[in-house]
Amino acid sequence: MTSERAYVAELYEQLDAERARVETRYEEALRGTGASAMERDVEVRAQARELKRLGVADQGLCFGRLDAVDGERRYIGRIGLFDSDDDYRPLLLDWRAPAARPFYIATAASPENMRRRRQFHTRGREITDFTDEVLGRPDGESDGDAALLAAVNAPRGEGMRDIVATIQAEQDRIIRLDHAGVVVIEGGPGTGKTVVALHRVAYLLYTQRERMERSGVLVVGPNPAFLTHIGRVLPSLGESDVVFATTGDLVPGLHVTAEDAPEVARLKGSLKILDVLNAAVADRQRLPEQPLHIELEDVTVRIDAATAEWAREEARDSGLPHNEARAVFTDIVTYVLTERAIGRIGKGWLTRDNKEVWENLRADLLSELGEHPAFTEALDELWPILTPQQLLVDLYSSAERLRAAGAESLHRADGQAWTVSDVPLLDELVDLLGVVKTSDPVASERAAEAEYAAGVLEIMQTERHDMMDDEDHLLAQDMLHAEDLAERFVEHDTRDLAERAAADRDWTYRHVVVDEAQELSEMDWRVLMRRCPSRSFTVVGDLAQRRSAAGAEAWGAMLDRYVPGRWAYRELTVNYRTPAEIMQVAASLLADFAPDVAPPESVRSCGVAPWHRQVEEGEIASAIDDFNRQEAGREGTSVVIGPRGFPGAVPPAETKGLEFDAVLVVEPGRILAEGDRGVAELYVALTRATQRLGVVHAEPLPEVLSALSS
Repeated sequence: MTSERAYVAELYEQLDAERARVETRYEEALRGTGASAMERDVEVRAQARELKRLGVADQGLCFGRLDAVDGERRYIGRIGLFDSDDDYRPLLLDWRAPAARPFYIATAASPENMRRRRQFHTRGREITDFTDEVLGRPDGESDGDAALLAAVNAPRGEGMRDIVATIQAEQDRIIRLDHAGVVVIEGGPGTGKTVVALHRVAYLLYTQRERMERSGVLVVGPNPAFLTHIGRVLPSLGESDVVFATTGDLVPGLHVTAEDAPEVARLKGSLKILDVLNAAVADRQRLPEQPLHIELEDVTVRIDAATAEWAREEARDSGLPHNEARAVFTDIVTYVLTERAIGRIGKGWLTRDNKEVWENLRADLLSELGEHPAFTEALDELWPILTPQQLLVDLYSSAERLRAAGAESLHRADGQAWTVSDVPLLDELVDLLGVVKTSDPVASERAAEAEYAAGVLEIMQTERHDMMDDEDHLLAQDMLHAEDLAERFVEHDTRDLAERAAADRDWTYRHVVVDEAQELSEMDWRVLMRRCPSRSFTVVGDLAQRRSAAGAEAWGAMLDRYVPGRWAYRELTVNYRTPAEIMQVAASLLADFAPDVAPPESVRSCGVAPWHRQVEEGEIASAIDDFNRQEAGREGTSVVIGPRGFPGAVPPAETKGLEFDAVLVVEPGRILAEGDRGVAELYVALTRATQRLGVVHAEPLPEVLSALSS
């Protein structure tokens, strides 16, 4: 113990010394003495990232040791540390390094050339104890599960914790999986799906730093409480270039949590809604019922149905989004109007042989039309500039427009009462409608910056050529694009990558994590695929817990459209959260609604039987108060889960992905009665507890919960 404490103390000394060196370099970079603005910015960012990496290691810097059969010792920790005085000899291996992998996968039967695994128990910067596991000897004494059981039995705090010290073999295989496409991780409650996905992101950022850091990572979760719960895992691993969002946040500036009725959500979530959206856009590209007259200075012209129809067909055939195609529509209409006007003005004396006069007259007419209010009004009537929000508001609030689009069920009194299912529709309309061309000084400034940066790259490339031999053909543009370099000259934008990405609808991410993915609709997947052109995803879910009417019934149904043959399926089968006593109750419910799904196997028991208590209707509030008082005196977290709108309880949907030491479920019969999704919601409610589960009800207890003790 003494030698281990001394070694870890030396590691902390090395950490503190390295942090001091980086702080000095960071301060020097901020001063930027003798460096260009670009060089200073690059150095400031680099040292800031290094400070952040070193800052996460104060707690649990070193959590284990591997002893190889050849006598080599490898200490495993949150980050890697090297001895700068001894040819950078590794003092501490980053948990993601290949040499650290045996710490997670070695067993007595498959020792990976290791003879012992030692796991440290620490408090602050000191080792308090350790446990050893002998490897390569099936009859050897082992206490290898001690650290895991200590972690899963520990009281829950306010957020999810990382598991770098207790990653299990089946989890490690997924974290390090070498697959460039989509990885689907399925598992029942408590199997660690989410935390495995987050550690996979940390691993990818470690192994693909250059590619991943430029664009960042998007993590999509089911609700804000869940995102708060998991929000500190990646920062605790030293990774911060991550955007956390719900599907209701994926259109910048719009945040919604309200849900549609199941039948409406099903239509909005299906690809059939694309026909509705296209029909809604086409409905706004109109022909005049009567000719529209425009009185010019010397002549009156008119837009008739034939002219508008020709212009409309040309605009539609252009393949441009609606707002951009308006220019085509306008060009055809103005061509017809000016031709007719010139013919009338010059009747009897002007021919096309008088080219200069003809063109001058056309220019005057074009100028007059461009400034004429009646012409602008006519264009707005026949081919209006549309925004996604206004188009949907007009569609939802108009029974006539919905009939024309074949979607009468979408009618609602308040067109702006946005729901989660509206977000992918609004995002789709951004592409269908296109942008409105405006004079944007910021965009002009950015274009100038990119042009300047391109010049810098050209100089860098020339200098690189001068230093290269014929076999070395790595050029500057292979490492950096002009737009990326331009970012370094934007001194007015001090936002970090996550802030910039979250505010930009057109931002594309290098990797996307989707949690509770069984709830996402076909339209949700279209949004996410736009956000990640490389199709690099970690998808986490449990089809048995699906509650959304528009959600996935099979993974292939959602993914084969986008990544045929490029998605891999992995399953987690061990339940680390839910004790066996509670999982037995939940398994009875699972067998009732998903008999083909095997419940995950719990690794532990808690010794406390889940219970139920029937009370009078008026006594439920006091029963909730009793539960809250009892749990207030205990360490850990607790929650009351009940039907939607039940006083003093949260609905099951808001607890998805969360865990609590104690859970009280109120009126399970009412939860079951909430349509097709009710049974999945009750399953979620029953599997949130890590220690204690109780059920209070005035209505009869559902038969599937008969295993509860009274």
